[in-house]
Amino acid sequence: MRFTEFFIRRAITTTLLISAIAGFGLLSYLSLPVSNLPEVEYPTIHISASLPGANPDSMASTVATPLESEFSRIPGIENMTSTSSVGSTDITLQFALNRSVDAAAQDVQAAISRATGNLPPGMPDPPSYSKVNPADDPIIWLEMHSQTMSFEEFSRYATQIVSKQISMVNGVSQVEVYGPERPAIRVQADPARLAAYGLDLEQLRTALTTNSASLPTGTLYGEARDYSLQANSQLTTATQFSDLVIAYRNGVPLRLRQVAQVFNSSSNDKHTFWINGRRGVILAVRKQPGANTVQVADQVKAAVQNLRSVLPPGVSFGRVSDDADIVRDSISEVNHTLMLTIVLVVFVIFAFLGTVSSTLIASATIPVSILGSFIAMRLLNYTVDMFSMMAITLSVGFIVDDAIVMLENIVRHREMGKSPLTAALDGAAEVAFTILSMTLSLVAVFLPILFLNGVLGRLLREFAVTISVSILLSGVSALTLTPMLCSRFLSERTHADNWFHRRTERMYAALENAYRRSLDRVLRHPRATIVASIAMTAITAILFTIVPMSFMPAVDVGGISGHIEAPQDSSFAQTISNAEQVNKAMAALPWMDSNLSGVYAQNEGWLWINLRRDHRPNVKTIIADLQKKLDRIPGLKVYLRQPDFIDLGQTESRSQYSAALQSPDADELYRWAPRLKEKLDTLPELANVSTDLQMSAPRVNVDIRRDLAMSLNIDPEKIANTLYDAYGNRRANTITVASQQYDVILEVAREYQRDPETMGSIYLASTTNHLVPLSAVTTLSQTVAPLTVNHLGQFPAVTFHFDLKPGVSLDAATRAVQRAATQMGLPASMNFTFQGTAAQFQSSLKGLGLLLIIAIMVIYLVLGVLYESFIHPITILSGLPAAAIGALLTLLIFRQDLNLYSFLGIILLIGIVKKNAIMIVDFALAAERNHALPPEQAVYQGCLQRFRPIMMTTMAALLGAAPIAFGQGIGGEARRPLGIAVVGGLLLSQSLTLYVTPVIYLYLHRLQRGRRKEVVLPDGPPARSAVTS
Repeated sequence: MRFTEFFIRRAITTTLLISAIAGFGLLSYLSLPVSNLPEVEYPTIHISASLPGANPDSMASTVATPLESEFSRIPGIENMTSTSSVGSTDITLQFALNRSVDAAAQDVQAAISRATGNLPPGMPDPPSYSKVNPADDPIIWLEMHSQTMSFEEFSRYATQIVSKQISMVNGVSQVEVYGPERPAIRVQADPARLAAYGLDLEQLRTALTTNSASLPTGTLYGEARDYSLQANSQLTTATQFSDLVIAYRNGVPLRLRQVAQVFNSSSNDKHTFWINGRRGVILAVRKQPGANTVQVADQVKAAVQNLRSVLPPGVSFGRVSDDADIVRDSISEVNHTLMLTIVLVVFVIFAFLGTVSSTLIASATIPVSILGSFIAMRLLNYTVDMFSMMAITLSVGFIVDDAIVMLENIVRHREMGKSPLTAALDGAAEVAFTILSMTLSLVAVFLPILFLNGVLGRLLREFAVTISVSILLSGVSALTLTPMLCSRFLSERTHADNWFHRRTERMYAALENAYRRSLDRVLRHPRATIVASIAMTAITAILFTIVPMSFMPAVDVGGISGHIEAPQDSSFAQTISNAEQVNKAMAALPWMDSNLSGVYAQNEGWLWINLRRDHRPNVKTIIADLQKKLDRIPGLKVYLRQPDFIDLGQTESRSQYSAALQSPDADELYRWAPRLKEKLDTLPELANVSTDLQMSAPRVNVDIRRDLAMSLNIDPEKIANTLYDAYGNRRANTITVASQQYDVILEVAREYQRDPETMGSIYLASTTNHLVPLSAVTTLSQTVAPLTVNHLGQFPAVTFHFDLKPGVSLDAATRAVQRAATQMGLPASMNFTFQGTAAQFQSSLKGLGLLLIIAIMVIYLVLGVLYESFIHPITILSGLPAAAIGALLTLLIFRQDLNLYSFLGIILLIGIVKKNAIMIVDFALAAERNHALPPEQAVYQGCLQRFRPIMMTTMAALLGAAPIAFGQGIGGEARRPLGIAVVGGLLLSQSLTLYVTPVIYLYLHRLQRGRRKEVVLPDGPPARSAVTS
């Protein structure tokens, strides 16, 4: 008993098996988590180290370099970058995707321990690390404000109470609090008052350190009872520190408040954060891996609603951003596209078959294949996201192909006068191998994607597996369910007597007659067809070099990110003032929903704008309009950019793309970097060129007059410590209360920090207890120095950021940038490489080009095995150049780049086009084998007999991709190139492969039989009498 016969005769078994697939598929769909993108973990670890008061070059040499040296010994690191600024060093380690982030974290901890001995002894804390996933952004951002509480008290309430309650919501992994800094007590000393009492800053720091301590005091063990001891040796409030006795003068206690201001503050008062232009607190909620984004967000909002009733008076909640809304909209848009695709495909089936029963039978494979795909997604821990739903949407145009071929062949046997059961048995047996070949060869197209490495491989794997499972299930359904239904419910086409069927049949008959006549002419001129086929192959290769190439389409995700940069000689206060002007400009934006902004360095800040969802211009128009307003702020440069739709671990903050110049010689690097920047500014392809090289920050060099200082009984260490006390944000003590720690920070009063001349007011106590002015033992000079020092790998580096001019492709821009760097004649010790998105683009070009070649090779291997032939796979693949030409020309017409999505469209075209050739070749081989027809008659008959199913499958695939080509909504810009490539490729390939395939078949058929001489075909098509109906 044949495979198909078993399922045709055992209808109940077939029905139950298919029902089980559909039922379990529905249950799987309901249990699948919903997300915007596939769950991809980028093993990334961030290391932070601080040494308050240290300048950037000192941090780079004494902190970053020892740590980087140890980190370089950790296996699996793909990228290591560091940024050193005043008092801090941040290092980012990106590991290979196959590296466990937990194991990497253990290696990082061990490396930090090994490096500790080489780090400066004055670091207040050892370096800390945290595991980071750049793609795991918070799913919901909440804002909190208070009109009655102080900001410090309100920050503690948000951090210690609200965030902990939200973190207990099921599915929440972490709640990060932005806005408040770590609380501290700040002691601002007046050097003049200290000198008046005969004290210096070092003596004051000693008093702060020794007069407050948290130490265990022990236990009294008595005969009858024991007593635990508790001493109030630790001071815990600013008031208690104000009353601290730091010395006695003439028997009178000298208290701290007499020589300094003591108040509650934060450990870093050089950070500022705004929400819609006012101080506030942001709660960023992250979900657990694999959790349902929409469900977790809804539960968090429910928890916030419950918290509103117990909030202190004057405290309010607001929602800044909610990824669940974006996920709902994007998935809803994809679902709408899916339903529209199904309707169009079903309409195509009805238009060609003309009966309701035939349409329902062919359409039955759609829900079975789609629901069955959800089972595989559930077993593989996939999510309902943009990629998986796009795969299912695209598969709708393919999954009906097998059922159409099966149904059309059974209908043909039915019209021969056979009974429904006999027609189903004979028709199914006749095309079973054809369907098997079509299904396996189409799945083979996606096999190479499974072996793609890197982030792209992880992202596309879910797409490839989902669409492959759907196609396999469609093949199973076509071999089991479709013939079984045909044997029971199929009605003849002649019974469909309605105006629509008559009209479509007349149209189809005219189309078939036109094809027959044109095929006759083509077969009379085979050499011209061969020449045209060779020409199309050459044109395809040329078009691949002409079509602009890029990486990912820009997508309007409803947000704008920005980087604020003031002049290098700006003060923190001046940068704050500039940022407030930016806040005013954002507040005046009519399409703004909310905004966040902040200043995190002396001359740098950031911003984020959430745009309204409806009735607004495209984000590019809004950026251009806002940029004009921000450019009017004097002395400030704001870089606005469109956020990335898919986060691949990019690090660009100013512009879309970046490149880095690296050298072991920092001085040489800093000489060449400005020259390269000037060269890049001249390139017509680039816009908004900038660098992170900041070498013009004002610096005061303090030259210690060592001989004079020693003669006055003052050693250089005393001078260095005094400077650190005055200007280094120095931690003098640490307070531990409950689960919180607070720093006691010593510095001079603000009026002594504003000008180098005020340093003369600081005094130092000698070993003989005489006060000596700092100006007596030091000489001051002003110069410039770096604001930040950046490393790539272990070497100094300068990063260049750039955008593209309108109409310029990323491929053209990267070539221009590389050419400019080469023309500069950079020293051999320097290395110029692209970073972030541009680097991903360059690696993807190699990977995707190789993927296309491997996909064709895999199809050839599969077809060669199925047909036991070296020649027939070439015949089947001969129509690929026409499909590629159609896709590339359509991309050019619609001004679309050849990017990741359009490349996927071309991969899909390979599978679609060769299915048409398979139907012709398989029929011709069967006619030669079973009816002893000569090759000319066999392939001619195959073209005519398979014309209807080829037209049906092509139209189904074309209309299945049309909604994607014209899709709107969130992510529509990304999917559109894919649909355009498929539609354009099908339109041209459909017109050409129906003629190229038979000619190539005949030429290669002769070659296979060993005819080495020139092939001579008959003067015309075979006699009509040889063509059976």
